[in-house]
Amino acid sequence: MNTTIKSGSDPGHQDLNSLCFCISLDEAALRRALESELGQPGLFDLVQKHCPHLFSPRAVFVSQDHLARMNQVVQAVTAVVALPAYQEVALSRAPAIARQGETQSHGVFFGYDFHVTDQHVGLIEINTNAGGALLNAVLARAQRACCPEMTPLISPATQADLFETRILAMFREEWRLAGAVRPLKSIAIVDDDPARQFLYPEFLLFQQYFQRHGLEATVADPADLQLRDGQLWHGAAAIDLVYNRLTDFSFGAPSHAVLREAWLSRAAVVTPHPRAHALYADKRNLALLTDEACLRKWGVPPATRDILLASIPPTEVVDAAQAERLWRERRHLFFKPVAGFGSRAAYRGDKLTQRVWQEILAGDYVAQRLVTPGERVITGETLLKFDLRNYVYDGAVQWVAARLYQGQTTNFRTPGGGFAPVWEWSGAGDCNFPLKKHPAGS
Repeated sequence: MNTTIKSGSDPGHQDLNSLCFCISLDEAALRRALESELGQPGLFDLVQKHCPHLFSPRAVFVSQDHLARMNQVVQAVTAVVALPAYQEVALSRAPAIARQGETQSHGVFFGYDFHVTDQHVGLIEINTNAGGALLNAVLARAQRACCPEMTPLISPATQADLFETRILAMFREEWRLAGAVRPLKSIAIVDDDPARQFLYPEFLLFQQYFQRHGLEATVADPADLQLRDGQLWHGAAAIDLVYNRLTDFSFGAPSHAVLREAWLSRAAVVTPHPRAHALYADKRNLALLTDEACLRKWGVPPATRDILLASIPPTEVVDAAQAERLWRERRHLFFKPVAGFGSRAAYRGDKLTQRVWQEILAGDYVAQRLVTPGERVITGETLLKFDLRNYVYDGAVQWVAARLYQGQTTNFRTPGGGFAPVWEWSGAGDCNFPLKKHPAGS
């Protein structure tokens, strides 16, 4: 049924996530952005074939307060990671390569992933090779307002332009911080068998993006790279900087030996790099960031401690000595591998079998208190979960995107799911537009 929310009865952002069924994605505009404005002919069809549930047709509404709170959490984490005492602990248990090589650059595209509900903001993990940034810039250009009242919520194309400008500046800053004195000339986007990777279309977008800005750019498998005369090469092309999309965070695989040596010998700038992963994305760091005693010992100010303890769910390293207690509390926990990525081998405690539980006890895992994800009604009968990814560089939030999904974790396999734009809702002013009421009476 239809209902109208009148002036003086402003909906909250979660009301809109439950009641607004408007389609914001303009597929014709998406095709133009992927194929002509930013990408290359055939890229839209490649996305449709390769990853058909990459983009959601819906937007996700988020309050100004929640966006501000996520930014505060990012700032708090950045402040603690900068402390020598924190770095000593985090690097002491990391692979040796994290303490070697170039150490001044920050690492591009950190992803701070949050679960957000009306009552709570919870940081569930930090990633150092977060994908989707350029895809979300494209998505921002393909939005339409379903009604005049929604028009002010849509980010203008100039914001996507600004984001892309920041992306280019970020890579050049990584080059400068690594000690280079000449201008950056060439970039390789590197992953194993890149054409078979789920986000391969984004690799092509980055290649086109860099080329449009005067850089030589290639998409490469690390096995195709060579070291000659102190320089990294891809065929006949010298590589200044590697945009690293690998999930082998310490370059330990034999096929990544050349990239490992390039990092250690500074034959090329590699970003993100093993040190960044050790300081931010190792899941054990979440236990450090929620350990009040450690935070106090390190001299973390009370306001920063309060933000971290209130906004990161309590996390602990799984210890077999605590197996009985953890099993008893499992329904309230989520278990993640220390070096995990993409939700692989991650388990909700209430779904555990004894076989998997024994694997967790024998492996390197953390247990994190469950945090309820946000929910977005797609149709009257379909409700999806969502998380919010903050793309961050050097402690600054560059962009916020939503990921809609069904199941335990994000998967980009859910009809109606995928990346979604985040529309900031102030909760102020008149609101007088028709909303379809969810049958359950949300």
